[in-house]
Amino acid sequence: MSVISNLMSCGGLRETAVNCIDKKNLDFGLNWRAATCRTRISMPFEKNEFQLGIEGKSSRGNKEKRRIRMALIDEKVVYGRDTTERPAVLAYELVQGSLVKWGSVMGKSKPDPPTAVLLHGILGSRKNWGTFTRRLAQEFPAWQFLLVDLRCHGDSASIKKKAPHTVASTAFDVLKLVAQLRITPRVLIGHSFGGKVALSMVEQAAKPLAQSVRVWSLDATPGKVRVGGDGEDHPAELISFIRKLPKEVYSKQDIVNALIREGFSMDVAQWLVTNLKRNGPPGLPSSSFSWMFDLDGISEMYQSYEETNLWKFVENLPQGVHVNFLKAERSLHRWALEDLQRIHAAEDLAAEEGAGVEMHVLEDAGHWVHADNPDGLFRILSSSFQGFKA
Repeated sequence: MSVISNLMSCGGLRETAVNCIDKKNLDFGLNWRAATCRTRISMPFEKNEFQLGIEGKSSRGNKEKRRIRMALIDEKVVYGRDTTERPAVLAYELVQGSLVKWGSVMGKSKPDPPTAVLLHGILGSRKNWGTFTRRLAQEFPAWQFLLVDLRCHGDSASIKKKAPHTVASTAFDVLKLVAQLRITPRVLIGHSFGGKVALSMVEQAAKPLAQSVRVWSLDATPGKVRVGGDGEDHPAELISFIRKLPKEVYSKQDIVNALIREGFSMDVAQWLVTNLKRNGPPGLPSSSFSWMFDLDGISEMYQSYEETNLWKFVENLPQGVHVNFLKAERSLHRWALEDLQRIHAAEDLAAEEGAGVEMHVLEDAGHWVHADNPDGLFRILSSSFQGFKA
Protein backbone atom coordinates (compact mmCIF):
# COMPACT_ATOMS: atom_id res chain seq x y z
CA MET A 1 0.00 0.00 0.00
CA SER A 2 1.24 3.50 -0.76
CA VAL A 3 -0.02 7.01 -0.06
CA ILE A 4 0.44 10.04 -2.34
CA SER A 5 -0.34 13.46 -0.91
CA ASN A 6 0.03 17.11 -1.87
CA LEU A 7 0.93 17.99 1.73
CA MET A 8 4.54 19.15 2.04
CA SER A 9 6.64 18.76 5.16
CA CYS A 10 6.71 22.53 5.62
CA GLY A 11 2.93 22.54 5.88
CA GLY A 12 2.34 24.11 2.47
CA LEU A 13 0.34 22.66 -0.38
CA ARG A 14 1.29 21.99 -3.93
CA GLU A 15 -0.70 20.66 -6.85
CA THR A 16 0.44 18.04 -9.30
CA ALA A 17 1.44 19.92 -12.43
CA VAL A 18 -0.62 19.43 -15.54
CA ASN A 19 2.37 19.70 -17.85
CA CYS A 20 2.24 16.93 -20.42
CA ILE A 21 5.08 14.45 -20.75
CA ASP A 22 5.82 12.60 -23.93
CA LYS A 23 5.87 9.11 -22.41
CA LYS A 24 7.80 7.72 -25.40
CA ASN A 25 10.82 9.68 -24.21
CA LEU A 26 10.56 8.70 -20.53
CA ASP A 27 12.98 6.17 -19.08
CA PHE A 28 14.12 5.12 -15.63
CA GLY A 29 16.87 7.71 -15.77
CA LEU A 30 14.16 10.38 -16.02
CA ASN A 31 15.57 11.59 -19.32
CA TRP A 32 12.50 12.94 -21.06
CA ARG A 33 11.43 15.76 -23.28
CA ALA A 34 8.40 17.43 -21.82
CA ALA A 35 5.64 18.98 -23.83
CA THR A 36 4.48 22.42 -22.82
CA CYS A 37 0.83 22.47 -21.98
CA ARG A 38 -1.76 24.78 -20.55
CA THR A 39 -5.03 23.84 -18.90
CA ARG A 40 -8.25 25.75 -19.19
CA ILE A 41 -11.23 25.05 -16.98
CA SER A 42 -14.57 26.57 -17.88
CA MET A 43 -16.60 28.62 -15.43
CA PRO A 44 -18.63 26.57 -12.94
CA PHE A 45 -22.16 25.59 -13.84
CA GLU A 46 -21.89 27.00 -17.36
CA LYS A 47 -24.57 25.17 -19.32
CA ASN A 48 -24.72 22.84 -16.32
CA GLU A 49 -21.55 21.07 -17.51
CA PHE A 50 -18.03 20.67 -16.28
CA GLN A 51 -15.60 21.04 -19.18
CA LEU A 52 -11.85 20.88 -19.30
CA GLY A 53 -9.90 21.85 -22.38
CA ILE A 54 -6.24 21.04 -22.96
CA GLU A 55 -4.15 22.69 -25.62
CA GLY A 56 -0.51 21.76 -25.99
CA LYS A 57 2.53 22.02 -28.20
CA SER A 58 5.28 19.41 -27.98
CA SER A 59 9.02 20.09 -28.16
CA ARG A 60 8.92 18.82 -31.75
CA GLY A 61 6.37 21.41 -32.72
CA ASN A 62 3.51 18.99 -33.10
CA LYS A 63 0.31 20.60 -31.95
CA GLU A 64 -2.46 18.74 -30.26
CA LYS A 65 -5.82 19.83 -29.00
CA ARG A 66 -8.12 17.66 -26.96
CA ARG A 67 -11.30 18.46 -25.11
CA ILE A 68 -12.32 16.60 -22.00
CA ARG A 69 -16.02 17.14 -21.50
CA MET A 70 -16.01 16.19 -17.83
CA ALA A 71 -13.93 14.86 -15.02
CA LEU A 72 -15.70 11.50 -14.98
CA ILE A 73 -14.78 10.62 -18.56
CA ASP A 74 -12.05 8.23 -19.69
CA GLU A 75 -9.86 10.13 -22.18
CA LYS A 76 -6.65 8.98 -23.87
CA VAL A 77 -4.25 11.66 -22.66
CA VAL A 78 -0.60 11.55 -21.76
CA TYR A 79 0.37 13.14 -18.52
CA GLY A 80 2.93 13.20 -15.76
CA ARG A 81 4.38 15.39 -13.09
CA ASP A 82 7.21 17.83 -12.86
CA THR A 83 8.56 19.92 -10.02
CA THR A 84 6.55 23.02 -10.89
CA GLU A 85 4.53 24.19 -7.90
CA ARG A 86 0.93 25.19 -8.51
CA PRO A 87 -1.78 26.58 -6.28
CA ALA A 88 -3.63 23.61 -4.81
CA VAL A 89 -7.29 22.99 -5.57
CA LEU A 90 -7.82 20.92 -2.42
CA ALA A 91 -5.67 19.03 0.05
CA TYR A 92 -5.80 15.31 -0.69
CA GLU A 93 -4.32 11.88 -0.13
CA LEU A 94 -4.32 9.09 -2.71
CA VAL A 95 -4.21 5.70 -0.99
CA GLN A 96 -3.19 2.96 -3.43
CA GLY A 97 -3.55 -0.77 -3.07
CA SER A 98 -0.44 -2.92 -3.36
CA LEU A 99 -1.26 -3.94 -6.94
CA VAL A 100 -1.51 -0.36 -8.22
CA LYS A 101 1.66 0.43 -10.16
CA TRP A 102 3.16 3.89 -10.65
CA GLY A 103 2.98 3.41 -14.41
CA SER A 104 -0.70 2.61 -14.17
CA VAL A 105 -1.37 5.94 -12.49
CA MET A 106 0.92 8.22 -14.45
CA GLY A 107 0.93 6.63 -17.89
CA LYS A 108 -1.58 5.39 -20.41
CA SER A 109 0.33 2.31 -21.54
CA LYS A 110 -1.59 0.43 -18.86
CA PRO A 111 -5.28 0.77 -17.96
CA ASP A 112 -6.14 3.24 -15.25
CA PRO A 113 -6.53 1.60 -11.84
CA PRO A 114 -10.14 1.79 -10.68
CA THR A 115 -10.54 4.79 -8.39
CA ALA A 116 -12.94 5.67 -5.59
CA VAL A 117 -13.36 9.19 -4.18
CA LEU A 118 -14.36 9.51 -0.50
CA LEU A 119 -15.93 12.73 0.82
CA HIS A 120 -16.46 13.77 4.43
CA GLY A 121 -19.30 15.73 6.01
CA ILE A 122 -19.66 19.17 7.59
CA LEU A 123 -16.92 19.90 10.18
CA GLY A 124 -15.11 16.71 9.12
CA SER A 125 -11.92 16.07 7.19
CA ARG A 126 -10.31 13.43 4.99
CA LYS A 127 -8.87 11.90 8.20
CA ASN A 128 -12.39 10.68 9.05
CA TRP A 129 -11.96 8.12 6.26
CA GLY A 130 -8.31 7.21 6.91
CA THR A 131 -8.63 3.90 8.80
CA PHE A 132 -11.59 2.72 6.73
CA THR A 133 -9.84 3.55 3.45
CA ARG A 134 -6.70 1.61 4.38
CA ARG A 135 -8.87 -1.40 5.08
CA LEU A 136 -10.43 -1.04 1.63
CA ALA A 137 -6.98 -0.78 0.03
CA GLN A 138 -5.86 -3.98 1.76
CA GLU A 139 -8.96 -5.91 0.73
CA PHE A 140 -9.06 -4.51 -2.83
CA PRO A 141 -5.37 -4.00 -3.74
CA ALA A 142 -6.08 -3.18 -7.40
CA TRP A 143 -7.96 -0.02 -6.37
CA GLN A 144 -6.85 3.46 -5.40
CA PHE A 145 -8.79 5.77 -3.07
CA LEU A 146 -8.78 9.57 -3.18
CA LEU A 147 -9.45 11.31 0.15
CA VAL A 148 -9.96 15.07 0.08
CA ASP A 149 -10.41 17.90 2.54
CA LEU A 150 -13.38 19.82 1.16
CA ARG A 151 -13.25 23.62 0.93
CA CYS A 152 -13.12 25.40 4.31
CA HIS A 153 -12.20 22.10 6.04
CA GLY A 154 -8.95 20.54 7.27
CA ASP A 155 -5.84 21.41 5.30
CA SER A 156 -8.00 22.91 2.53
CA ALA A 157 -9.14 25.67 4.90
CA SER A 158 -5.92 27.56 4.12
CA ILE A 159 -6.78 27.52 0.39
CA LYS A 160 -8.93 30.58 -0.17
CA LYS A 161 -12.10 29.89 -2.11
CA LYS A 162 -14.50 32.38 -3.60
CA ALA A 163 -18.12 32.43 -2.50
CA PRO A 164 -20.66 31.04 -2.77
CA HIS A 165 -19.81 28.19 -0.41
CA THR A 166 -22.43 25.70 -1.56
CA VAL A 167 -22.93 22.03 -2.29
CA ALA A 168 -22.53 22.80 -6.00
CA SER A 169 -19.31 24.82 -5.67
CA THR A 170 -17.85 22.18 -3.35
CA ALA A 171 -18.62 19.49 -5.92
CA PHE A 172 -16.99 21.58 -8.63
CA ASP A 173 -13.80 21.81 -6.52
CA VAL A 174 -13.58 18.02 -6.47
CA LEU A 175 -14.26 17.81 -10.21
CA LYS A 176 -11.34 20.19 -10.81
CA LEU A 177 -9.09 18.11 -8.57
CA VAL A 178 -9.80 14.79 -10.27
CA ALA A 179 -9.33 16.48 -13.64
CA GLN A 180 -5.90 17.79 -12.65
CA LEU A 181 -4.92 14.40 -11.26
CA ARG A 182 -6.16 12.71 -14.46
CA ILE A 183 -8.30 10.37 -12.39
CA THR A 184 -11.47 8.76 -13.69
CA PRO A 185 -13.58 7.81 -10.64
CA ARG A 186 -15.72 4.71 -10.82
CA VAL A 187 -17.09 5.10 -7.29
CA LEU A 188 -18.05 8.23 -5.32
CA ILE A 189 -18.72 7.83 -1.59
CA GLY A 190 -19.98 10.76 0.46
CA HIS A 191 -21.06 10.94 4.09
CA SER A 192 -23.83 13.38 5.05
CA PHE A 193 -22.96 16.71 3.33
CA GLY A 194 -20.47 14.72 1.25
CA GLY A 195 -23.31 12.55 -0.04
CA LYS A 196 -25.00 15.53 -1.66
CA VAL A 197 -21.62 16.67 -3.00
CA ALA A 198 -21.15 13.28 -4.69
CA LEU A 199 -24.60 13.54 -6.30
CA SER A 200 -23.86 17.11 -7.43
CA MET A 201 -20.58 16.00 -9.03
CA VAL A 202 -22.43 13.63 -11.34
CA GLU A 203 -25.24 16.11 -11.95
CA GLN A 204 -22.74 18.76 -13.13
CA ALA A 205 -20.73 16.37 -15.30
CA ALA A 206 -21.45 16.59 -19.01
CA LYS A 207 -23.35 13.72 -20.53
CA PRO A 208 -23.21 11.04 -21.76
CA LEU A 209 -20.86 9.32 -19.36
CA ALA A 210 -18.06 7.33 -20.99
CA GLN A 211 -18.27 4.70 -18.26
CA SER A 212 -20.63 3.86 -15.45
CA VAL A 213 -20.23 5.35 -11.99
CA ARG A 214 -21.60 4.23 -8.62
CA VAL A 215 -22.54 6.89 -6.08
CA TRP A 216 -23.01 6.21 -2.36
CA SER A 217 -24.88 8.79 -0.28
CA LEU A 218 -24.36 7.76 3.33
CA ASP A 219 -27.14 8.89 5.66
CA ALA A 220 -28.09 11.83 3.45
CA THR A 221 -31.32 12.28 1.51
CA PRO A 222 -31.36 14.15 -1.83
CA GLY A 223 -33.65 16.81 -0.43
CA LYS A 224 -34.77 18.18 2.93
CA VAL A 225 -32.39 17.76 5.87
CA ARG A 226 -34.15 16.65 9.05
CA VAL A 227 -32.02 16.90 12.17
CA GLY A 228 -32.54 14.73 15.24
CA GLY A 229 -35.11 15.25 17.92
CA ASP A 230 -34.74 16.56 21.46
CA GLY A 231 -31.51 15.54 23.13
CA GLU A 232 -29.77 14.84 19.85
CA ASP A 233 -27.03 16.82 18.16
CA HIS A 234 -28.03 19.61 15.78
CA PRO A 235 -25.27 20.70 13.34
CA ALA A 236 -26.49 24.31 13.10
CA GLU A 237 -26.41 24.62 16.90
CA LEU A 238 -22.96 23.04 16.98
CA ILE A 239 -21.63 25.58 14.48
CA SER A 240 -23.17 28.40 16.53
CA PHE A 241 -21.56 27.12 19.73
CA ILE A 242 -18.13 26.72 18.13
CA ARG A 243 -18.20 30.46 17.40
CA LYS A 244 -18.13 31.05 21.15
CA LEU A 245 -15.02 28.91 21.66
CA PRO A 246 -11.52 30.45 21.67
CA LYS A 247 -9.61 30.37 18.39
CA GLU A 248 -6.50 29.25 20.25
CA VAL A 249 -6.97 26.23 22.52
CA TYR A 250 -4.63 24.94 25.24
CA SER A 251 -6.49 21.77 26.20
CA LYS A 252 -8.56 19.47 24.00
CA GLN A 253 -10.22 18.04 27.07
CA ASP A 254 -11.48 21.50 28.04
CA ILE A 255 -13.25 21.72 24.67
CA VAL A 256 -14.73 18.24 25.10
CA ASN A 257 -16.03 19.19 28.56
CA ALA A 258 -17.50 22.46 27.29
CA LEU A 259 -19.39 20.67 24.49
CA ILE A 260 -20.78 18.05 26.86
CA ARG A 261 -21.93 20.73 29.31
CA GLU A 262 -23.74 22.40 26.41
CA GLY A 263 -25.63 19.17 25.73
CA PHE A 264 -23.68 17.69 22.82
CA SER A 265 -22.80 14.00 22.86
CA MET A 266 -19.40 12.62 23.84
CA ASP A 267 -18.99 11.15 20.33
CA VAL A 268 -19.49 14.54 18.68
CA ALA A 269 -17.24 16.28 21.21
CA GLN A 270 -14.37 13.84 20.67
CA TRP A 271 -14.84 13.97 16.90
CA LEU A 272 -14.84 17.78 16.84
CA VAL A 273 -11.47 18.12 18.59
CA THR A 274 -9.86 16.16 15.74
CA ASN A 275 -10.12 19.53 13.97
CA LEU A 276 -7.53 21.01 16.35
CA LYS A 277 -4.00 21.27 14.97
CA ARG A 278 -0.96 21.87 17.14
CA ASN A 279 0.61 25.26 16.54
CA GLY A 280 4.26 25.73 15.66
CA PRO A 281 6.60 24.06 13.17
CA PRO A 282 6.24 20.28 12.68
CA GLY A 283 8.32 18.25 15.09
CA LEU A 284 8.57 20.95 17.74
CA PRO A 285 6.48 20.89 20.93
CA SER A 286 3.75 23.47 21.32
CA SER A 287 1.34 24.17 24.13
CA SER A 288 -1.54 25.44 21.98
CA PHE A 289 -3.85 24.30 19.19
CA SER A 290 -5.81 26.09 16.47
CA TRP A 291 -8.97 25.10 14.61
CA MET A 292 -8.50 23.68 11.10
CA PHE A 293 -11.58 25.13 9.47
CA ASP A 294 -13.15 28.30 8.12
CA LEU A 295 -16.30 28.50 10.22
CA ASP A 296 -17.93 31.29 8.21
CA GLY A 297 -17.57 29.26 5.03
CA ILE A 298 -18.77 26.09 6.74
CA SER A 299 -21.87 27.90 8.01
CA GLU A 300 -22.74 28.81 4.41
CA MET A 301 -22.06 25.25 3.30
CA TYR A 302 -24.40 23.79 5.91
CA GLN A 303 -27.14 26.24 4.93
CA SER A 304 -26.70 25.12 1.32
CA TYR A 305 -26.83 21.49 2.45
CA GLU A 306 -30.23 22.13 4.02
CA GLU A 307 -31.51 24.01 0.95
CA THR A 308 -30.08 21.93 -1.90
CA ASN A 309 -32.66 19.66 -3.52
CA LEU A 310 -31.37 16.96 -5.86
CA TRP A 311 -34.54 14.90 -6.14
CA LYS A 312 -35.06 15.90 -9.76
CA PHE A 313 -31.63 14.50 -10.64
CA VAL A 314 -32.19 11.27 -8.69
CA GLU A 315 -35.57 10.74 -10.32
CA ASN A 316 -34.10 11.33 -13.81
CA LEU A 317 -30.71 9.63 -13.64
CA PRO A 318 -28.65 9.47 -16.83
CA GLN A 319 -27.67 6.10 -18.22
CA GLY A 320 -24.73 4.50 -16.45
CA VAL A 321 -25.30 6.13 -13.05
CA HIS A 322 -26.11 3.91 -10.09
CA VAL A 323 -27.02 5.71 -6.85
CA ASN A 324 -27.06 3.93 -3.49
CA PHE A 325 -28.64 5.52 -0.43
CA LEU A 326 -27.65 4.20 2.97
CA LYS A 327 -29.77 4.96 6.04
CA ALA A 328 -28.26 4.49 9.49
CA GLU A 329 -30.64 2.56 11.70
CA ARG A 330 -30.14 4.99 14.61
CA SER A 331 -29.61 8.05 12.45
CA LEU A 332 -29.60 11.46 14.08
CA HIS A 333 -30.61 12.89 10.71
CA ARG A 334 -33.97 11.23 10.38
CA TRP A 335 -35.44 9.94 7.18
CA ALA A 336 -39.12 10.62 6.56
CA LEU A 337 -41.49 8.07 5.08
CA GLU A 338 -41.75 10.39 2.06
CA ASP A 339 -38.00 10.03 1.44
CA LEU A 340 -38.14 6.24 1.47
CA GLN A 341 -41.19 6.17 -0.80
CA ARG A 342 -39.57 8.48 -3.37
CA ILE A 343 -36.37 6.44 -3.39
CA HIS A 344 -38.27 3.20 -3.97
CA ALA A 345 -40.22 4.89 -6.78
CA ALA A 346 -36.94 6.11 -8.28
CA GLU A 347 -35.65 2.52 -8.30
CA ASP A 348 -38.25 1.59 -10.92
CA LEU A 349 -37.69 4.74 -13.00
CA ALA A 350 -33.92 4.30 -13.04
CA ALA A 351 -34.15 0.68 -14.17
CA GLU A 352 -36.10 1.79 -17.23
CA GLU A 353 -33.35 4.31 -18.16
CA GLY A 354 -30.36 1.96 -17.81
CA ALA A 355 -29.42 3.45 -14.46
CA GLY A 356 -29.99 2.30 -10.91
CA VAL A 357 -31.17 3.39 -7.46
CA GLU A 358 -30.94 1.24 -4.34
CA MET A 359 -31.76 1.72 -0.66
CA HIS A 360 -29.71 0.13 2.14
CA VAL A 361 -30.01 0.16 5.93
CA LEU A 362 -26.94 -0.09 8.17
CA GLU A 363 -27.91 -1.80 11.39
CA ASP A 364 -26.62 -0.76 14.80
CA ALA A 365 -25.32 2.61 13.58
CA GLY A 366 -26.04 6.25 14.19
CA HIS A 367 -25.19 9.05 11.79
CA TRP A 368 -21.42 8.40 12.11
CA VAL A 369 -21.69 5.21 10.07
CA HIS A 370 -17.98 4.57 9.47
CA ALA A 371 -17.30 4.86 13.23
CA ASP A 372 -20.42 3.18 14.65
CA ASN A 373 -20.44 0.05 12.49
CA PRO A 374 -17.38 -0.07 10.22
CA ASP A 375 -17.70 -3.83 9.65
CA GLY A 376 -21.29 -3.54 8.47
CA LEU A 377 -20.48 -0.56 6.26
CA PHE A 378 -17.52 -2.41 4.78
CA ARG A 379 -19.72 -5.38 3.85
CA ILE A 380 -22.30 -3.15 2.16
CA LEU A 381 -19.78 -1.05 0.20
CA SER A 382 -17.66 -4.03 -0.87
CA SER A 383 -20.01 -4.85 -3.73
CA SER A 384 -18.79 -1.73 -5.55
CA PHE A 385 -15.17 -2.89 -5.56
CA GLN A 386 -15.52 -6.54 -6.46
CA GLY A 387 -14.85 -7.86 -9.94
CA PHE A 388 -11.85 -5.64 -10.76
CA LYS A 389 -8.45 -7.24 -11.21
CA ALA A 390 -5.01 -5.69 -11.62
